[in-house]
Amino acid sequence: MNIADRLAARRMPQDPDLPESLSDLEVDLVDLPAAAAPLQQPEPRFEEVPAPVVHREEKPTAPRVDPHAEIKREVHTALLESLGPSLYEPQAEGDDLDGRVKQALAQVMQDHRTLLGGAERRRIEAEISDEILGYGPLEPFLRDPSVSEVMAIGADTIFVERSGRLVKVDAAFVDESHLRRTIDKIVSRVGRRVDEASPMVDARLPDGSRVNAVIAPIALDGSMLTIRKFAADPYGVEDLIRFGTLSRPTANLLRACVEGRLNILISGGTGSGKTTTLNVISSFLPESERIVTIEDAAELQLNKEHVGRMETRPANIEGRGEITTRDLVRNSLRMRPDRIIVGEVRDGAALDMLQAMNTGHDGSLTTLHANSPRDALSRLETMVLMAGFDLPTRAIREQVASAVDLIVQQSRLRDGSRRITHITEVTGMEGDVVTLQDLFTFDYGAGVDDEGRFVGGLKSTGIRPYFLDKLADHGIATPENLFEGWF
Repeated sequence: MNIADRLAARRMPQDPDLPESLSDLEVDLVDLPAAAAPLQQPEPRFEEVPAPVVHREEKPTAPRVDPHAEIKREVHTALLESLGPSLYEPQAEGDDLDGRVKQALAQVMQDHRTLLGGAERRRIEAEISDEILGYGPLEPFLRDPSVSEVMAIGADTIFVERSGRLVKVDAAFVDESHLRRTIDKIVSRVGRRVDEASPMVDARLPDGSRVNAVIAPIALDGSMLTIRKFAADPYGVEDLIRFGTLSRPTANLLRACVEGRLNILISGGTGSGKTTTLNVISSFLPESERIVTIEDAAELQLNKEHVGRMETRPANIEGRGEITTRDLVRNSLRMRPDRIIVGEVRDGAALDMLQAMNTGHDGSLTTLHANSPRDALSRLETMVLMAGFDLPTRAIREQVASAVDLIVQQSRLRDGSRRITHITEVTGMEGDVVTLQDLFTFDYGAGVDDEGRFVGGLKSTGIRPYFLDKLADHGIATPENLFEGWF
């Protein structure tokens, strides 16, 4: 029974004024008496729960507005009309294009001289020049020697690293397409590509800075671009000593190990400074030796005369033509190298690298990602298995123990500094376990200074390494007190 039927059943038949149906009911609230008492609400049976607090959503921040956007657009259009397609052709870049762009820019800006002050005019000229000849809003930070890394997360967010700390900067791309054009400009100049079919790419700038880009559909909040800068003048051993990365006695030890043809593995986390340390240690290599370097993106800057550099290549759009690190390691064995330097081993190339170290190419160097010397050996073992061969675990560990002589562990500490925290010798095998002994460890117990920086350094464990006999065979002597005390 519905509501209307129930009302009809309860209606008094002797009352002629009641409506015949529910639709005849008309209530005029205006006619209610002003002094009518409010209806009495029943007492609640339970304690009332307070209404939840509703936080109002903050209004989104208004997009940044460039007051000179229209002028820059006119100048950009005029330059395109003046220089034509050569404005964006990678093969046309250089001093000639740079001069023509600046000349055309000066001519176009003459029309706006009365509208702009001198400082504004120079700023607009610099921004347009950076956009055409450089990498847009990133260009000032790439020129800044205090910036070691630049990171863009979408068009609106840019971070830089200064002194090991990340800082958000007041710079942005115009929109997502502006960021994509910048990424395309970078990767096209080194023969790489990035698109929806291949949304990740590693590349490098002409100065050797490493670039990684990720676009949609992998990047969910806009394209991501990361540029790890390298100094125009590569760091030397004196720089690392000044930074506190290592001490002079340990630097002398590493020099002796390189000259004595020990195989050295540099281990550390992302951004810990492995490549910089590898570059410095490589400077100890004798001038008379032939060196072959293998990298995903060429970063090493060896100031040596006889260096053969090779770089991996990704597959083309048809999925062909890929050249892997493993391919290059195997090819390097046919190039009569005295030393092989692999920028980073991360896959089955580890097996070929170990075999090279064990077959006459001792004194080789490489890096990998790991958090400790013991973890480095575990990762190396795992990467050997990635080569696709069903090798017994003991056989792999014997290869590792006989190939690797020294592990240099590097870390980025919480104060932003990059320090070598362990220098560890691989001594051999005990049963099925590769044995290690720490020669130097970082002294965390020395505390921090007023600025929160660690004041400790590498401290000798007092253990004399077994490889001293091998160094002596090469006529390399080490100080008797090298492995005593704090350095």
